[in-house]
Amino acid sequence: MNTDYDLLIIGGGLVGASLACAMSGQGLRIALVEAVPLTTASQPGYDDRVLALAQGTHRIFQGLGMWQALEAAATPILNIHISDRGNPGVARLDCREEGVEALGYVLEARRIGAALAASLQDQKGVDLLCPASLEAVEIQPDVARALVRLDGQTVLLTARLLVAADGANSRVRQQLGIDALRWDYGQTAVIANLSPALPHGNTAYERFTAAGPLALLPMSEGRCAVVCTVDRRDRDAVLALDDAAFLAHLQDRFGDRLGRFRRVGQRQDYPLFMVKSREHARHRVAVIGNAAHTLHPIAGQGFNVGIRDVAVLAEVIIDAWRAGDDPGQLAVLERYADWRRWDQRRAIAFTDGLARLFVNPLPPLRLARNLGLLAFDLCPPVKRLLARQTMGLDGRLPRLARGLPLLIQGVS
Repeated sequence: MNTDYDLLIIGGGLVGASLACAMSGQGLRIALVEAVPLTTASQPGYDDRVLALAQGTHRIFQGLGMWQALEAAATPILNIHISDRGNPGVARLDCREEGVEALGYVLEARRIGAALAASLQDQKGVDLLCPASLEAVEIQPDVARALVRLDGQTVLLTARLLVAADGANSRVRQQLGIDALRWDYGQTAVIANLSPALPHGNTAYERFTAAGPLALLPMSEGRCAVVCTVDRRDRDAVLALDDAAFLAHLQDRFGDRLGRFRRVGQRQDYPLFMVKSREHARHRVAVIGNAAHTLHPIAGQGFNVGIRDVAVLAEVIIDAWRAGDDPGQLAVLERYADWRRWDQRRAIAFTDGLARLFVNPLPPLRLARNLGLLAFDLCPPVKRLLARQTMGLDGRLPRLARGLPLLIQGVS
């Protein structure tokens, strides 16, 4: 095994694996370190967890040449319906008004992971070190050094650039002393799939309630994925409900727009918190995905912001590589950090603001947010601006986010 690389990615989840796919075939020596074995063998099931892919993320996967493998399993989001329980304020987004074939797509995370794993298995120049775990990391002027536990042995890996893609509790970030702001919302997301009596019509619902937001995403086979936010003090009681009682709980919060909820699958729960890394680039280090920013799931922005990190970092590295520059130099990596700063901050402010605003029970705020929903629905320019932002189509877009390949003839 080669232990000297151009690019060493710590974390082989969907974001880290996407970066490895984006960078493969460009002549770089790449290693991907992941604690869990990559697999393509799992079979689909009723309880598969899903991700909402923004239109911009769909275009990035097109640029990577992967959308063809994902398209058949993807459920398009044609409309988004936003409401506040017990109040008249409603806002709607329609893909036809935005001039796109879909506002986004809902896809099982397992299918995305399988497509990435299959693509990486075929790539030359990419070493998949799975399962393996990071023990220590050190940054020197000319190289990043990482001690990795692999096959019962500790191996020293060196690279020109080390990328932290290892999640909200990033070990790379911690070992390098990169501070992060962390805010605990005191909430838990209870996630499951359910079957409503009426067709979902490819509509995604965001329903704000006094107990927290409730999202329903359209899935294949008439299913919906539900993300039910509850106060952490109520977590145990909600998880202890039998299926009938849990469906009644969801029905009470959502209403009857989709008829009666008939079936619900297995429930999973996740504590909700926000993480924002103080630094996204250092000499020989880049921080991406949840290691850089972990968001509240409201509006489904988390994975999409992370995949936009991938598109920008890949373009910055390739452009530096083709120009003969060292991709691990701070001057190169600052281009990535500067490019991504506004989008990341805006996504954090948007999701954090919604999470705080819509759980506040004060009557003046309830009135203000309902008036805000009504005004938003009646103001096409504002609606279009927000739609472009949440679709990942606003601002300066990297080549992949325009659905283009990373390398274009004549573009340096």
